[in-house]
Amino acid sequence: MNFNLVKTNKLIKKIFCNQIWEMPNSDKKIYLTFDDGPIPEVTEWVLDVLKSEGIKATFFCIGNNIQKHPEVYKKILSEGHQIGNHTFNHLNGWKTKTKSYLGNFKLCETEHLKLNTEHSFLFRPPYGKIKPSQSKAIRTLGYKIIMWDVLSYDFDSTISEEKCLENVISNTAQGSIIVFHDSLKAEKNLKYALPKAIQLLRNKGFIFDVIK
Repeated sequence: MNFNLVKTNKLIKKIFCNQIWEMPNSDKKIYLTFDDGPIPEVTEWVLDVLKSEGIKATFFCIGNNIQKHPEVYKKILSEGHQIGNHTFNHLNGWKTKTKSYLGNFKLCETEHLKLNTEHSFLFRPPYGKIKPSQSKAIRTLGYKIIMWDVLSYDFDSTISEEKCLENVISNTAQGSIIVFHDSLKAEKNLKYALPKAIQLLRNKGFIFDVIK
């Protein structure tokens, strides 16, 4: 099953219905999400853009990066954004035994709880790859597994900045969950596409919100 589509198709959403792919609503709300941080070089830039635009977003953080950059993690929280678990070491669930995957997930949870007084129950599997056994175990703990409706491909160095922006603008609809990455790999495309995407999506009447 190919999860690397710019626009996630209805068949994938139907087959993997225990995971959340979009957030239906009647207010034209859409949901910006950022994976793989926090890191000072990129996450702080994203936070500045969001602050200047008055937008709140959802950050799926890697535990190892929280451990290395607690001050950036705290800044995400202090500025009113939502956070979620993205495993401790960015594991591919399809290539990892369930026991090891859950242990890594819990390591990330521990890092969150060291710095966050509120327990977030949002999880996004790295690469979107998670086994049914892993999904069931994490959902049993009360977590929502958040996937996406629109993938920007900001991390892909083979696509242009303009294509990254087009991926978002051409595919976003009411209720879309949009994925960007606050990572060094994505930095070039992200810094071009994010500010422009915000303006163009606002011009279409969309409202930005956090995932809860």
